[in-house]
Amino acid sequence: MEGKRQPKEANHSEPGSKGLDPGFRVRAAVESRIAEEKLLEPGDTVVVAVSGGPDSVALLHLLYGLAGSRNWRLIAAHVNHRFRGEESDREAAFVASFAERLGLPCESAFIDVPAYIEETALNSQVAARQKRYEFLYETARKYGASKIALAHHADDQAETILMRILRGTGPGGLTGIPERRAEKKVELVRPMLRIYKKEVISYCEFLGLAYCRDSSNDSRKYFRNRIRLDAMPYLRQYNDQLPESLNRLGEIMTAENDYMEHEADRVYASVVKAEAGAVSLDRGDFVHLHVALQRRVIKLILNYLAFQEENVDYARLEAIRTAIVQDSPSNLTWPIDGRIALIREYERICFRSETSARSGDAAFLHQVDLQQPFLPIPEAGMTFGFTAAERDGIGVADIPVTCPDEAWFDLDALRMPLSVRNRQAGDRLDVFGLNGTKKVKDILMDAKIPPSRRDRLPLLMDAEGRVLWIPGVRRSRHALVGPGTVRWLHIRIEPPVTEGNGLGE
Repeated sequence: MEGKRQPKEANHSEPGSKGLDPGFRVRAAVESRIAEEKLLEPGDTVVVAVSGGPDSVALLHLLYGLAGSRNWRLIAAHVNHRFRGEESDREAAFVASFAERLGLPCESAFIDVPAYIEETALNSQVAARQKRYEFLYETARKYGASKIALAHHADDQAETILMRILRGTGPGGLTGIPERRAEKKVELVRPMLRIYKKEVISYCEFLGLAYCRDSSNDSRKYFRNRIRLDAMPYLRQYNDQLPESLNRLGEIMTAENDYMEHEADRVYASVVKAEAGAVSLDRGDFVHLHVALQRRVIKLILNYLAFQEENVDYARLEAIRTAIVQDSPSNLTWPIDGRIALIREYERICFRSETSARSGDAAFLHQVDLQQPFLPIPEAGMTFGFTAAERDGIGVADIPVTCPDEAWFDLDALRMPLSVRNRQAGDRLDVFGLNGTKKVKDILMDAKIPPSRRDRLPLLMDAEGRVLWIPGVRRSRHALVGPGTVRWLHIRIEPPVTEGNGLGE
């Protein structure tokens, strides 16, 4: 925990005076943004998510300072994820004490997220985010709050946009974290999304606001931390205004994406005919659309049929679009994911939901392209990360073969191309460290993988159909790194990029 001084009110300079103090500058900027975008309205009841870090402490203090003149009712909400033992407990106590000094109610949740991870097999950051937001929505319902205020700031936004660029994204992804978003009858708002971290720290230090420091923010285990600690500082050698440039890109794309969404909605309404469980359109109407609108109309169709948006990757979208616009074949039936089929009958295109499809029929297969550093596996809720390199500077003893979320292979010993698919009946693994093979089914049972997750767990395969690796479980004895290895392939599991993922606030 950093800082020992108690929170105090700033002696603000008058507007227009020289040498405005950090407290006044940040408060004026946040106050102006709230008013311009109507993020909060007079009389609102607002749940403020407070982790205890400088961002959320500053946000609560800022809103507290503005609440009196606007008749806001504020409730502090804190989640102890039980990840960091005594450090997490100290944060919970700090937030409760801070809220008490401000005379605000404080709702705290003590959630055993490690147990929830074991139960659901989710990534730690995804699991923590799910439980945190569940608690925030619950608190909003309890107090009749219409808004939940979150402390994401401009550096968070810049990092999010860069992460999405690196992993691959479209215009929608370049919009970054939304400043406001309605969900579950409340609105999530982020009043500090245009305030940079250094300004937040200056605000806290100027006003003597104590705050906590999350030690996990220094861990390079998480992709976001590596972006913040390594990638951003490195790239700023080429543009010292990189965060500002990324945020300008986000603002531009937010406006342009909003326009394209409205245009796609208009076109959808004019060319698409929807009925229960099916959507149809005339191929000629579709072919004459600009390719950008073609892709967006397909997304709207899939969304209407309850297809998970995160599963609409570029390759799948282009395969669907190509099947429609190409001249032949004029008749085809193509299952998109086991639940939705694309049916083409001459000039009529139909997307039909197969409501009778069994849950086990949703098979998936993704080809690995080592020219691409990431391969999203949306069906499994994870992403494969690949690094292929010469073996200079690394010894066999340096290979962490026991880490369940990463594996190392002798690249020259692999049978290419590699692929990732769900398990199939009869799959076996030549288990590293054991003689002979073992059924994948038995390996998953022994590892206590929940039955509901087994069919969604991805298997890394080689060109001969051998199972090389079950992420998080076991690897095979094929293509082991050894004294004769010249080139190695490092594969790791990353969490999917989701809004707010990995943020401490």
